[in-house]
Amino acid sequence: MANSPKHRDWISRMYRLAASAALALAVVLVSAVVTTQAAQAQTVTTLYSFCSQSGCKDGESLSSGLVQGPDGNFYGTTTGGGANNNASLCQNIGCGTVFRITPTGELTTLYNFCSLTNCADGNNPIAPLVLATDGNFYGTMPYGGAGSNCSLQDNPRRCGTIFRITPKGKLTTIYSFCSLTNCVDGDDPQGSLIQAADGDLYGTTQYGGLYANGNNGTVFKITLSGTLTTLYSFCTVVHINCDDGERPTVGLVQATNGDFYGTNDGGGAHNKGTLYKITPGGKLTTLHTFHGSADGEAPSGLAQAIDGKLYGTTYAGGAYGSGTVFSVTIGGTLTTLYSFCAQSGCPDGANPQHGVVPATDGNLYGTVNSAGPSGGNLFKITPSGTLTTLYSFCQQSGCPDGNIPVGLVQTTDGNFYGTTNAGGAHDGGTVFSLSVGLDPFVEILPAAGKVGSRVGILGTDLTGATSVTFNGVAATFTVVSPSLITTTVPASATTGEVQVVTPSGKLSSNAAFHVVP
Repeated sequence: MANSPKHRDWISRMYRLAASAALALAVVLVSAVVTTQAAQAQTVTTLYSFCSQSGCKDGESLSSGLVQGPDGNFYGTTTGGGANNNASLCQNIGCGTVFRITPTGELTTLYNFCSLTNCADGNNPIAPLVLATDGNFYGTMPYGGAGSNCSLQDNPRRCGTIFRITPKGKLTTIYSFCSLTNCVDGDDPQGSLIQAADGDLYGTTQYGGLYANGNNGTVFKITLSGTLTTLYSFCTVVHINCDDGERPTVGLVQATNGDFYGTNDGGGAHNKGTLYKITPGGKLTTLHTFHGSADGEAPSGLAQAIDGKLYGTTYAGGAYGSGTVFSVTIGGTLTTLYSFCAQSGCPDGANPQHGVVPATDGNLYGTVNSAGPSGGNLFKITPSGTLTTLYSFCQQSGCPDGNIPVGLVQTTDGNFYGTTNAGGAHDGGTVFSLSVGLDPFVEILPAAGKVGSRVGILGTDLTGATSVTFNGVAATFTVVSPSLITTTVPASATTGEVQVVTPSGKLSSNAAFHVVP
């Protein structure tokens, strides 16, 4: 049950980043326009460079991407920096923050972690936030919390929390892990949460659980008010390794069939990771066991595209040992679409760590940690496996555009926004935008629900909207702001596209809304 090659908490990331400490700390913030072998131009713009304040009080070292808020701004976390620095718990890099940033780059720090004694509010966040239907954001903290059963010998002390934070920055811890003996309720959640069609949040913990000394992780659900239920403890099936997988470090995706899909970066018959399906009631089925060189190892998170397939990446393995992009049917048939480092010097990149984003043009977009002489790439890949490098970071001395991209999301203006772990004008990481000329759209939250359930519609310039339809069926709605509409799934609605008609034209949803029984 040895750790997989992908096992990577934020401490190891900090050590890796230490190698870049010699980078210049004062460089000019730049934007970059790049034309690649694709016909259209791609524009990458650096919106903000972290560590611009004394002591990095605005944050540093981002480990996750952004989420679009109901106000049209973007929200995220920094792993380090902030106003608090508990040396014994936060490794002298600061305890992390929650921030808001406008599309033009104006940043506001909303919360500084470790504001409570012994970091009862958590410290050093890794996963991105999720916007729930109550208008608040929810997230996980891998460390800290009020749980009393995790090891105080750990450095930093694990346990972790689930928290709620309002768009104005009021934070509430709704659950502290390791509240039960031997951490059977879970320990060290590193993946993001997802709000499911039933309104509850679902996620994973890397450690804790019932089996193998509570060291192999769990799948859980939690209500918005904080009632947690452990659905599954990994390492239930032990042969040589944990055949059902172990130590999940990423969150889940709910597919259109109502089941959840996820990955473990360790365990499985070959100890290279697994891909699994789990029902809302907790019945788990292992769909694929990774082998390594044949199909990759240490898989990342999954995303379902409009073609119904799930797409993801592996951090290592594949034909050249540097990771892959793959597709998998909801029944579990996996196809390797691309193996990285296919060219001499790896200009196409190596070690993708954050999955891929299905975009409105039918293609998939993602990031790789490193690429040839650069500090990582942005790439596009077709569902059939043709890969195009869109942008390479750190091509200039001092990496003013960022180094090691770690997150990417397509927002309703049609553009992509992401973060880098290091680089920028102060070597604390950056927020950037990527434009490839795609049209605006609307996003439905959550992506599934019953007739009569309340949903939110995120968009751009929604003021004056005259109609909302669910697969052609009209719905009543309220325009809350230029970036948010609230509505109710109408009677007779069926699974399909949601459309909003505004004075500027018709906006379609980026994915089908799934009407559940």
